[in-house]
Amino acid sequence: MPIYQLPEQLVFPPVEMSEPDGLLAIGGDLSPSRLLLAYSQGIFPWFSEGEPLLWWSPDPRSVIFPEELKVSKSMRNVLNRGMFRISFDQAFQEVMTACSEMPRRGQDGTWITEEMVEAYCELHALGFAHSVEVWRDEELVGGLYGLSMGSCFFGESMFSKESNASKAGFITMVRTLQDRGFSLIDCQVHNSHLESLGAREIPREEFLQLLEKGLKNQTMKGNWAKLLNSPQL
Repeated sequence: MPIYQLPEQLVFPPVEMSEPDGLLAIGGDLSPSRLLLAYSQGIFPWFSEGEPLLWWSPDPRSVIFPEELKVSKSMRNVLNRGMFRISFDQAFQEVMTACSEMPRRGQDGTWITEEMVEAYCELHALGFAHSVEVWRDEELVGGLYGLSMGSCFFGESMFSKESNASKAGFITMVRTLQDRGFSLIDCQVHNSHLESLGAREIPREEFLQLLEKGLKNQTMKGNWAKLLNSPQL
């Protein structure tokens, strides 16, 4: 099946047109309006340096329901001991840059290109993209970033320079968002790290139904450090 070439207007083909690996369309741009439209339809960009812009909607979809978050005994000890300081929206670009520089098993290079960093920093300035920072003293040792729309959080990437740092940030974020009524954490595609935290795969059709329901809720838009009234948890 030929891959759909996006026109200049803001439109995506039905996700049912995706290839078996989830590839849906090619082209377009990373403008805030196009990115927000994509996420609202269960679509996200993923491409490497030198490649054209590729858009994906995999089936099945990997998600975490906040109430199904798994916290191991060892991680409970890490969190209870206060080994790390966790903050929100304090160093968004630094987190993205660290994610782009983190070596990934089986990957040569990064998909977090300069173009992606610029686009998501713009979404951060608009109050839709957010970061979680994990600090050891004054050093950024872990973190993650993603988008928030309605009661859904769309996770993009995480990094860790110390054992358990990214897990501590992720667990803290999920617990915090659950308290704020979030219903769904989108993990996009399966990986064993997120599976250990409670991620599971669901059919894309089910994901889209949950997404549609979640988007009816108000978006927690803005700087989360201020909105959560807790820059350091």
